[in-house]
Amino acid sequence: MIRIMKYGVEREDEIFSRSSSSRDVSDVVSQILKDVQERGDEALKEYTAKLDGAIIDTIEVPREEIEEAAASMDSEFMRVLEKAAENIRKYHRRQVRNSFVMTEENGVVLGQKIVPVAVAGIYVPGGTAAYPSTVLMDTIPAKIAGCKSVVMVSPPGKDGKINPAVLAAAYVAGVDRVFRVGGAQAIAALAYGTESVPKADKIVGPGNIYVAEAKKEVSGIVSIDMIAGPSEILIIADGKSDERTVASDMLSQAEHDRNASAVLITDSQDLAEKVSVELERQLPLLPRCDIARASIETNGKIIVVDSISTAIAVSDRIAPEHLEVCVDNPFDYLDKIHNAGSVFLGRNCPEALGDYMAGPNHTLPTSGTARFSSPLSVDDFVKKYQFTYYTASALSSVASDVALFARREGLEAHARSALVRTGEGK
Repeated sequence: MIRIMKYGVEREDEIFSRSSSSRDVSDVVSQILKDVQERGDEALKEYTAKLDGAIIDTIEVPREEIEEAAASMDSEFMRVLEKAAENIRKYHRRQVRNSFVMTEENGVVLGQKIVPVAVAGIYVPGGTAAYPSTVLMDTIPAKIAGCKSVVMVSPPGKDGKINPAVLAAAYVAGVDRVFRVGGAQAIAALAYGTESVPKADKIVGPGNIYVAEAKKEVSGIVSIDMIAGPSEILIIADGKSDERTVASDMLSQAEHDRNASAVLITDSQDLAEKVSVELERQLPLLPRCDIARASIETNGKIIVVDSISTAIAVSDRIAPEHLEVCVDNPFDYLDKIHNAGSVFLGRNCPEALGDYMAGPNHTLPTSGTARFSSPLSVDDFVKKYQFTYYTASALSSVASDVALFARREGLEAHARSALVRTGEGK
């Protein structure tokens, strides 16, 4: 059974605790990274055989195999993929930022250029489930940003093939190249490059603890999006809410992973008790019941508060990955929410809508990092550089100021570099 807690009565460390994986895999991951960096494709094939049980002759998936996977899908699934992709494109096109130029009267020109990273690396998990939605969510912003190449890595099954639904999504999203390799070794390949896998400038996408640790260790050699933790949902619901929908939404995250967390905050003791009962009714109906039950019993909780305003404040301290606000007038609370990865407003907006179809990104900050991090976006695949142009007269007007500032910092050469151009330096 899920725990029901009373805010203000229970200890705060119980209220605000969250699931985490405490295993230290850094030594294992460091060895994999070093091995791939030194031995390239040979190491990738060995780790794929050892860890995925797949013997692969070639690491790159031929274009024909991607096209065949798309052709093998039923027409209804392809229709849904195309519809979801278009919704994601429409949303993310609004995120495109423009370069700018400022021209001053004295001939000074200042500006900023927005340029895409050249190679975007997309990690798509495999294992207990297939995630074609992740392909769309991570690839489309990179394509909109204008990346020259989007390369995808994903672990193969024991037959040496990537799930065909994942390949079909790669076809729809416009992935340029696909490689059948996963885990920390795939992150190493993208970070360092191998004979087959090109070195990426940015690596994005969720993965298991080994993938997360690998991304952490290569950060700085290559840019990464975030260190993803277990999936999370927090639902704020008032007493009018339907316990069936609240419970089903909690389970939609619990079935991801035993370490996932599902939290309900409500101002109704009656709803809290009904949801607890409803979770027990729905759990046996799920194919992934064992995973969902472990998540609910270990990391799930129901927190009873005195008001929806208090619920918002508690949620802000938790800073969840997904936040549902199940009340009659959710927009009344929108400006009060500060810390959440993605917010779902009203009683007709399940988090699953955001996973697949609505358009906003589902690659989101976890583990409380929504306090300072943002969802994956077009911004993740661009960088900026700035430029400055001064005329001789414009420089003369400020050279002495530059020199004064530089000398206060004890940097005489800085001062002289400005003054020498105006005839004041020696």
